[in-house]
Amino acid sequence: MPLTIRPAAPADLPHLPALQLAAGQAFHTVGMGAVADQSPPSAVEFAPHQRTGRLWVAADGDHLAGFVLARILDGCAHVEQVSVHPSYAGRRLGARLIDRVEEWAAERRMPALTLSTFRSVPWNAPYYLRLGFREVSLADLTPALRELLAEEAAFGLDPADRVCMSRPVHQP
Repeated sequence: MPLTIRPAAPADLPHLPALQLAAGQAFHTVGMGAVADQSPPSAVEFAPHQRTGRLWVAADGDHLAGFVLARILDGCAHVEQVSVHPSYAGRRLGARLIDRVEEWAAERRMPALTLSTFRSVPWNAPYYLRLGFREVSLADLTPALRELLAEEAAFGLDPADRVCMSRPVHQP
């Protein structure tokens, strides 16, 4: 059965924390154990995103291979979290999940996708550059993106290694 990307269902929510934790284990390989071992949101915390249609899963039959969560930030579709189970790495699943967010954003006439990520992690900023994202300069950060970076710094993420990125949404 081919992988399908679909809106998350309530029955998917209990599986998302373990999936995010498994995906995050790769951070151990770049010396970021604290990030890898960070507790993921609970199923209850994912529920509002599912109910508002901003959470999609990649399903391989009955098994979840990945998910993406988006929110609206400054009138753009902000990719809050992308997680792909390590056993599905290298299959362009992350790209497909992000493309699904772009479809959602295009339906709502949003101008761009945004995200914040690690500058130095190979499967973060360099990966998103390959997917057509571009770095948003500090001078061009919107108030909400500035606030997001400040929240991340307060959470303990190194501001020097964080970057906001944007990709235009292709309108139909």
